[in-house]
Amino acid sequence: MTEDVIAQPAQESPPRKSHYGNLVRMAYFVLPGRGKRVYRLAVARRIVDATARGPRDRTAPGLARRRTRVLRRALRPSRRLQIGLGPWLRALPARLPDPALTAALAELDPYVRVAYVLLRIEGLPKYAVRDQLRELRVRDPWPVIDAACAVSIPVPRRAEHFDPAHLRPVRTRSVLPLATAAALTAALVGVLIHTGARPGAVRPGAPALRLAAAPPAGWTHGARTLDAWPARGDLTGDRAFLDRAAAAWATAGGDRGPGGGTAQLLYAGHAGGAPVALMRRGDRVARYTPPGLDVVTIGTDPSAPIALGGGRYLLAPWDPAPRTLAGAALPARDGVVAPPPARTPCGRGPLFHLGDRTLGYLGGPRAAVLTYRSPAYEPAGRPAPPARLGPGAVRAWNRLGCLEPPRARPVTAAMAWEFWSGTLPHGGAPAGWYCTRTTYADGGQAGTSTLVADRPRDTGGCDARRPVSGTWWRSPSGRWYYLAAAASGLVPRAKGPLGPASTEHGLLVARPERRPNVPVAVTAASR
Repeated sequence: MTEDVIAQPAQESPPRKSHYGNLVRMAYFVLPGRGKRVYRLAVARRIVDATARGPRDRTAPGLARRRTRVLRRALRPSRRLQIGLGPWLRALPARLPDPALTAALAELDPYVRVAYVLLRIEGLPKYAVRDQLRELRVRDPWPVIDAACAVSIPVPRRAEHFDPAHLRPVRTRSVLPLATAAALTAALVGVLIHTGARPGAVRPGAPALRLAAAPPAGWTHGARTLDAWPARGDLTGDRAFLDRAAAAWATAGGDRGPGGGTAQLLYAGHAGGAPVALMRRGDRVARYTPPGLDVVTIGTDPSAPIALGGGRYLLAPWDPAPRTLAGAALPARDGVVAPPPARTPCGRGPLFHLGDRTLGYLGGPRAAVLTYRSPAYEPAGRPAPPARLGPGAVRAWNRLGCLEPPRARPVTAAMAWEFWSGTLPHGGAPAGWYCTRTTYADGGQAGTSTLVADRPRDTGGCDARRPVSGTWWRSPSGRWYYLAAAASGLVPRAKGPLGPASTEHGLLVARPERRPNVPVAVTAASR
């Protein structure tokens, strides 16, 4: 489908009588992963119950604030929400939502998923979704909204409906006794850990967090994992600085804190003149730069460079010396490389070469391996291993870098396939049609297609194995046409209210029968 298939959402309405059910429905579809429906719905209801603030939630401003609280928790749910779900599991409705939409949404970037749910399921207008994304600290919400509009997911009949009669707040017993017991246990464990907390001891009364470091040469004779990254930087021996960094993370509020125990020290040093500490626990990393702390999810990819801030990246200890896109040596100290900025207005795109790979920044906490396929690439051919981008591929990614929405999930790789190039008909400009596949650290993938001509056009999703896409296009003379193209070895087919179509040089061109911007289904057939 093209991007024109999406229906216009309804205008935002005042709080409805059953807004509790609406919040649960929203949290249910925003939660990551696919999990069992009963647990997913129980967690969603638990999140909504925990965000209640009394009568003020019944007003329109109060409901808007509560929606923001629900979305923040549903975007990155704490694992502790899985503990003690009994009351919420016992209160489930008889009919559960269809799992098809959840499985499709799990493949999307978290903020794109939020935008999709707000637009397509909650029915909010784009301006309200924009404001909501800004409340979630998305700096540039419009690319995220455009990406959500480009998603084509068949919405099951049961996906939108939660019966309000079965969705009411769950009343549970007071958690004070449990909280008191947990606090006493944490205090006892903290004392035990605090006795061996150097170099990451914390101040008295705070949850204890011990910083540990991998052996400096451990990666040379063991598995090359994130656990094998040694601690680097000129402040690894500064106990006072490490104490402050560990204390900042140990006392972080909400779901950002590690909850005591041991964390891995990856870096402690001066990056760009400012002291920085990088600490890791599982798939999360805390970046401490006095007086602030930033906690992000980075996945478990052992080779992707980790952002230190200010355009600097911490490389894997086994990485070769980095080089600029022109091939010159790029200085690196203590594993930290300060690359030249991407040659794009938005700062996203190719950054530097690392061995036979080209790394780029797409807005997430890690650098991604960028690859490129030319129009001559055959879909039936065997996928080529990652190779350093040449000048033409770098130019292509320089154009696509700003068209890709910022990624909050850690991206490990991104492939751009220019599956068609040529000149648009009837006086059009030279153009290239791209299918871009993004691979995330958690194994998920997302494919989008873009027609890049005098101005770029988002043309919806695409299958990176057999790219095909179509869109309505207005020629310089003002006449409308439907255009479709597919990869080499494939022929585009369009089904919809179109007049006679012709295909030349791999591009299908058709006039509308009645009016443009109506749904058209596009497929690809083998030659």
